[in-house]
Amino acid sequence: MENKPTKRKIVASRHLATTDGWPLSEFEFGLIVAYNGFSRWVSRCMAASGYPSLSTLEILVLHNITHRDRGKRLSDICFILNIEDAHTVNYAIKKLMKHGLVTGEKSGKEMLYSTTTEGVELCSEYRDTREQCLIQSLSVDSSELSEIAATLRTLSGIYDQAARAASSL
Repeated sequence: MENKPTKRKIVASRHLATTDGWPLSEFEFGLIVAYNGFSRWVSRCMAASGYPSLSTLEILVLHNITHRDRGKRLSDICFILNIEDAHTVNYAIKKLMKHGLVTGEKSGKEMLYSTTTEGVELCSEYRDTREQCLIQSLSVDSSELSEIAATLRTLSGIYDQAARAASSL
């Protein structure tokens, strides 16, 4: 009689994995290692593109400001990136401005941030590096990747709601 190995659960925190909580703990562990891998990738891709000193947040903010080629308010950037601490995004913007990658223009009482020509060129170089190093080696079907992205957005909303509930306890 052949003994089949039991499938072990790979969880973030065994002490949090109740009977019904195993799948979520498995997901959380996957999310942790995926986020850290993503952060490392973003930093290394940007370094290969010519800017090794930018942090993950600064890179994400730069790409968000560049998105759709229109000025963004600080609150818009925070909202889109789902970042609660606006001061961290503001600091990232200041560093991007210091590097000459982003510029700010007063619009009423708020600042609208846009990408400079140098910032756009850097994002293009980043895109080329991304194509060469990441896209070509991606073996996941694009429709499957879209489903995963939709699931992550849904779970993000659930985590946000749980965070609000925990804040009210």
